[in-house]
Amino acid sequence: MTETSPWDQITVPACGYNVLRLAARMMVPCFWAKDPIGRCLFIMELDGDHSAEFGKHQVIIKGLEVDLRTESGIQRLILSLEKQADRDLFEALCRTLAKALENGSNSPSSLSIALSHLRRWKAFMSGRAQHLSAEEVRGLFAELSYLIEFIAHVGATQAVEAWKGPEKSHQDFIYGNTAVEIKSLSGAERSTVRISSEDQLESLNDDLFLRIYRLSNIPDSPAGRSLNVIVEEVQNLLDSAEAVEGFEVKLVAHSYAPLPEYDEPLFIVSDIQTYRVEGEFPRLVRSEIPEGVGRVGYDLKLESIAKYGCNTDSVFGGSNGTVS
Repeated sequence: MTETSPWDQITVPACGYNVLRLAARMMVPCFWAKDPIGRCLFIMELDGDHSAEFGKHQVIIKGLEVDLRTESGIQRLILSLEKQADRDLFEALCRTLAKALENGSNSPSSLSIALSHLRRWKAFMSGRAQHLSAEEVRGLFAELSYLIEFIAHVGATQAVEAWKGPEKSHQDFIYGNTAVEIKSLSGAERSTVRISSEDQLESLNDDLFLRIYRLSNIPDSPAGRSLNVIVEEVQNLLDSAEAVEGFEVKLVAHSYAPLPEYDEPLFIVSDIQTYRVEGEFPRLVRSEIPEGVGRVGYDLKLESIAKYGCNTDSVFGGSNGTVS
């Protein structure tokens, strides 16, 4: 996110709109804009009449006016921010919408993408009680690090589909007959990882892996990446509308939005360790816990699982994790 907003470059008009066109790759013209009362707007111009489609799928979001207007023979979808205090959040919405619109092929598909995006944003806002914690930021960063690696092996659509962490599945990635649980460690300060349930290291799949990303927070390093940056990196790898929509849905489920707060900290992946969970691997599993005991969490010492370490690429194929 930038420190200056695009609306800072736009003066308040006496009538109509003052606009600044987005330079993104879209099939429909989109603009940052202000109206005569100084509200921040996002405007999308459409060819043809889309009143019926808009009426059928209209989205109502608290603090945001969503309207379809026909003015001077041009139909426009106009998003108007009602409270200036929410401008950072509104800018995040507009930027992610603009990115999604790059997958539109014409006005009807672009409107459909916009309305779907607004519905997902509404779902995010309704469940947004607070920002992600520092631990949640690290956890999501680690999952996205794995997602980027996995996209290189199987493509964006299949990789996004395999990402089950936002769906509260027992493991973060499930594909073929392989399950992978992702954990993050903060720098060199910890020698244990937290296992949050008795189901996390038990799977019906033939192959179960524990993959640990050690994240170092080095603010002055040019190689450091924020959560917002790694989200953008994933978005740039998505090559289909299906992958884009699936990724956005899962980000919403993770309670993520590209807020300025997530421009820091900056992480470097300083180490990756992969372990095969099998045999006498130290773990608590539901099938072996006494009846009446549940919601078990525990710390797993890394030194105790060293002998289960495997090639870091084992999770992507071969006998240690076939992708199908």
